[in-house]
Amino acid sequence: MTKQPNILFIMADQLRADYLACNGHPNIRTPNIDALAARGINFTRAYCQAPVCGPSRMSFYTGRYAASHGASYNNVPLRVDERTLGDHLRPHGYRVALVGKTHMKRDDEGMAHLGISPDSSRGVLVSQCGFEPFERDDGLHPDQSADPDLRYNQYLRRQGYDSRNPWHDYANSAEDDDGNILSGWHMRHCDRPIRVSEEHSETAYTTHRAMDFIDEAGDTPWCLHLSYIKPHWPYMAPAPYHDMYGVEDIPDAVRSAQEAASPHPVVGAFMQHTESREFARDEVRQRVIPTYMGLITQLDDHIGRLMTFLEDRGQLDNTLIVVTSDHGDYLGDHWLGEKEMFHEPSARIPMIVVDPRRQADGTRGSRDDRLVEAIDLVPTFVDAAGGDSQALDHRLEGRSLQPVVHGQGGEWRTHAFSESDYAWRPARLALQLPPDQAKAYMVTDARWKYVHYEHHRPQLFDLQNDPDELQDLVPEGRHAEVCRELESALNAWFRDRKLRVTVSNRRVETNTARAHERGYLFGVW
Repeated sequence: MTKQPNILFIMADQLRADYLACNGHPNIRTPNIDALAARGINFTRAYCQAPVCGPSRMSFYTGRYAASHGASYNNVPLRVDERTLGDHLRPHGYRVALVGKTHMKRDDEGMAHLGISPDSSRGVLVSQCGFEPFERDDGLHPDQSADPDLRYNQYLRRQGYDSRNPWHDYANSAEDDDGNILSGWHMRHCDRPIRVSEEHSETAYTTHRAMDFIDEAGDTPWCLHLSYIKPHWPYMAPAPYHDMYGVEDIPDAVRSAQEAASPHPVVGAFMQHTESREFARDEVRQRVIPTYMGLITQLDDHIGRLMTFLEDRGQLDNTLIVVTSDHGDYLGDHWLGEKEMFHEPSARIPMIVVDPRRQADGTRGSRDDRLVEAIDLVPTFVDAAGGDSQALDHRLEGRSLQPVVHGQGGEWRTHAFSESDYAWRPARLALQLPPDQAKAYMVTDARWKYVHYEHHRPQLFDLQNDPDELQDLVPEGRHAEVCRELESALNAWFRDRKLRVTVSNRRVETNTARAHERGYLFGVW
């Protein structure tokens, strides 16, 4: 094994933490991800920093909370001055590339202000969240905005799937018994197979492109962000995965009549969204969730295929592997669809870390329930590359997992945080809030979960005695002291954001109280 391990950073979009067999799902088949958990460490209390694609990913890539990097929702540009994973790893000799999705919106205004051309070598990296875009594909291509040069569409046409937008017409649509095309945008069609063979599906193609990159990288240390779009909607799967599971395999919905009858005002507004009203129906859950599970098993099969590929090339024992997701999916739990609120199905994410180095031998196959956050990966990767994440502690807000993975002791965080900016959602209009006031924040200490809403009362859940989060304790006036403690923790978190990013803490330490020796003799008699 070389000194610097390769890094394979796998993210599946909208994959719930509890929809893996190694995390307790009773019916799903994920043997390859389970095998990775058996080879590494499975962090069972990991949270994303914002349960929606864009801001969550920007936190993953910067190692910073959304309140710090500012890209608080989808298509909010990431500021041009934010440093990302590639910026931190390239100085250590790594080739840092992307295959798949980032959901990053570049800062056109900031780039223009600085005179950075998007077509320049620097401009490409700034435009692609610091990744070399070996193949970027954000995975959603409706006819109204389909890119005619999308490489996946070009690939599908070469396989004989001829249309203006084969991503939709073939890879995310089905056929009825008379051969009519059924759009995958309508969930009622998700029990039918897509119109491409499994080997030409998005998940298969994305895996193939990852292999292309690894072959091309050769002996150069590399970090590959392999970012799968599925099991994110459209919930459409190829045969045989489309009917691999049935209604009998679906867990019961986690929801109560009380939640629907007397919801928190913000949660109640989200319950009125189209996706929530649909997923509140058993018919929808019974149609969609088996396909969602099939997409996960397909993903698992291709992760197994990729592991075999690495082993055949002698790279498996020299590659640090992470499997995670950007957020979960309600799937009707709590009478909600999609994500964005802070219940466990939405905000908790899988986090499996496989470190091939001997220092990690003592934690292999273990489950760790300490609070982990998405922002912990950047400092973990920096340390694995031979860098020093502590030298970046004026900028990085996460904590390196390397000491934990290597079985070292020490204090750990006491709270985890997540944020929501729902300014673009119908809920804001229903609540009559201005765009800059539609905000919510979550803090958990693993026992309690507290949610602060601007202009509305908070929520409190007892995760020990009510792990399904069915009883909001605030309306009953119980545990007021717990609420005060967690609100205080949230306020302390706000005050602790890393905003002085242009000067390192080590430089501050070096220069503290040295003005006189530098000749600035102010205050001397």
